[in-house]
Amino acid sequence: MIKKLIVLFAIGCAFSSCDPNRVFEKNIKLSDHEWDKDVSLDFSVDIQDTIGLHNMYLNVRHAGYYQYRNIFLFIKTELPNGVSQIDTAECLLASPEGKWMGDGLGDIWDNQILFKKGFKFPLKGTYNFELTQAMRVNPLQGIMDAGIRIEKDSN
Repeated sequence: MIKKLIVLFAIGCAFSSCDPNRVFEKNIKLSDHEWDKDVSLDFSVDIQDTIGLHNMYLNVRHAGYYQYRNIFLFIKTELPNGVSQIDTAECLLASPEGKWMGDGLGDIWDNQILFKKGFKFPLKGTYNFELTQAMRVNPLQGIMDAGIRIEKDSN
């Protein structure tokens, strides 16, 4: 009886952490918390929904010793037909007063920055995303990992 309750509790916990709006989310760790300007973080996402609206977020985890209040990123998107585009995004990590934003635990800060809201994917198939840091410092120290999140727009 106890074993059955433990198994049911574990299954309940696993399902309660599911996020029904998430289409894709992946973060990639950066060794030694340094991001070289020539290192790209690559993500492949299979998209079949070309009707629904989506939101895309940029995830950035940094250490408290990160020296800047923002980070600029280049986001290259390659569509299933081979057409690609490059965007630049500024991700604010601290307020003008210098207070870290996002969720913090100790000396580690997690940020999820809205990059695109309410957009439709034009084609079905595999989309390739490439993130590179666009700061003028190399290597950029204090960035622990970065990634993307794509979710269904619930509005």
